[in-house]
Amino acid sequence: MSEVAHVSHDDHHDDHGHHHKETFVTKYIFSQDHKMISKQYLITGLIMGFIGIAMSLLFRMQLAWPGESFGIFEAVLGKWAPDGVMDADIYLALVTIHGTLMVFFVLTQGLSGTFSNLLIPLQIGARDMASGFMNMLSYWMFFVSSVIMIISLFVEAGPAAAGWTIYPPLSALPMAQPGSGMGMTLWLVSMAIFIASSLLGSLNYIVTVINLRTKGMSMTRLPLTIWAFFVTAIIGVVSFPVLLSAALLLIMDRSFGTSFFLSDIFIQGEVLHYQGGSPVLYEHLFWFLGHPEVYIVLLPALGITSEVMSTNARKPIFGYRAMVASILAIAFLSTIVWGHHMFVSGMNPFLGSVFTFTTLLIAIPSAVKAFNYITTLWKGNLQLNPAMLFSIGLVSTFITGGLTGIILGDSTLDINVHDTYFVVAHFHLVMGISALYGMFAGIYHWFPKMFQGRMMNKNLGYVHFWITAVCAYGVFFPMHFVGMAGVPRRYYENTAFPMFDELTNVQVLMTVFAIIAGLAQLIFVYNFISSIFYGKKGPVNPWGSNTLEWTTPQEHIHGNWPGEIPHVYRWAYDYSKTYENGEYIIAGQDFVPQNVPLQENEEELNH
Repeated sequence: MSEVAHVSHDDHHDDHGHHHKETFVTKYIFSQDHKMISKQYLITGLIMGFIGIAMSLLFRMQLAWPGESFGIFEAVLGKWAPDGVMDADIYLALVTIHGTLMVFFVLTQGLSGTFSNLLIPLQIGARDMASGFMNMLSYWMFFVSSVIMIISLFVEAGPAAAGWTIYPPLSALPMAQPGSGMGMTLWLVSMAIFIASSLLGSLNYIVTVINLRTKGMSMTRLPLTIWAFFVTAIIGVVSFPVLLSAALLLIMDRSFGTSFFLSDIFIQGEVLHYQGGSPVLYEHLFWFLGHPEVYIVLLPALGITSEVMSTNARKPIFGYRAMVASILAIAFLSTIVWGHHMFVSGMNPFLGSVFTFTTLLIAIPSAVKAFNYITTLWKGNLQLNPAMLFSIGLVSTFITGGLTGIILGDSTLDINVHDTYFVVAHFHLVMGISALYGMFAGIYHWFPKMFQGRMMNKNLGYVHFWITAVCAYGVFFPMHFVGMAGVPRRYYENTAFPMFDELTNVQVLMTVFAIIAGLAQLIFVYNFISSIFYGKKGPVNPWGSNTLEWTTPQEHIHGNWPGEIPHVYRWAYDYSKTYENGEYIIAGQDFVPQNVPLQENEEELNH
């Protein structure tokens, strides 16, 4: 089946190359080439990321210096910051849009869309995605949803303001608060288009991996990056439609008088006509996506880390089959743990204990991945370039953030810290920072493949990593203690609670670290943009990697390989492999690319 698909795909692209001359529009804007689409995803995701980071700096300044006047508030927020003092309504809107942009637009499509598009065809030996048109459509729907989300920032009543989870009744009643009006409607429309984009992309990735692998590329020879992208796409197809249904039902509640999520609502003593609905139903629908979403964000980053770490440790990845099994186990378990977000919603205690059990169970495959990374590093010949540093940083934040997840996954312990800054610290470390580190590792590692062999400046990469790593812990490590002290999340200020006054200095400390971390990303932006145009040209295979993407020419061609697609004869992790007498398989070279046939007397590794 895969060979038939491969041959017809091959012929189609040869034919395509002979008959169509690419124009600027078809090459750079409405491109159907997966390599160009991956760059479009990356640049759109980075732009959304910087908007999200800027928002976080604004509301962190408000938390550190509540009620203070700042010129930048007035300049950026306009009427929402009279005399430079932030208005309470815009505070929650900033928190809401920051969370939405970072979780969905940066870490879901910015990360997955970029690297799934770039690497799936290149690493499995395919000319392109299964459907180039669907791929293009997926990106442009993502772009349209991004534009609508940004437009929502400029509506008169303000952007959506119900937290990034958009719980009713704030999200279901347009008259509830300023951020429940047109801004909320645009949020829902944007997310509906975003989900359609994500589903189109995911279906394309799944079909490509199943049908278009080159000869010899069995599932057990796939790089772990491809396993991660493949399973992530499956999770997306299973869980994103549930959020789409929640968004559509919410639109109906807002605009068509239904009451799926509304019941017994009073506004200023007046009883509204809604009855029979349940806001807890919305929570179930949201978190049925919301928890798998954590792994939709995290698994691609873990896959990238597997590839970068093995390459730069010059060692085979430890426990390949265990890593694949852990990816599959995480995917399955992630769909049956959503209730741990709802321990304080009045859930039946027995049901709470079931969700506690499944949540603690997911720690096992997560721990397998962490231990296997550490064992891969053990006694390796480590090449500590920026991509490797970010990968090691990911393992660090994945472990430290994951440990607090054990507390939050236990229904009895969670009650004490639910909806405090402890939760914010946990998910920013385990999901947000870890996924960002994976994204940075991928950009530094595959930059030469994306931009015709140009290399990013390594020294600027080191500066970027160390400032980011120190400041990330500087922001989120103290936040655990603020949360354990009981400070609630999403509050505009805590001046009404005298017992929190002594924690103001901690808020200031976290905010200073956040501002420094935000400025450090400008180093990355400068490095990224300048390297596209002026970066040094590196060799075709700058890191000495085994995977197929480094067998393609540096100049991008539509179809990836100018001649025949290479065949695969071995797994992706034959690093530092030797004969019994200690000699390398290829003399003087500590790696063996996947397209090199097995040598005489060489055994294929039992991985």
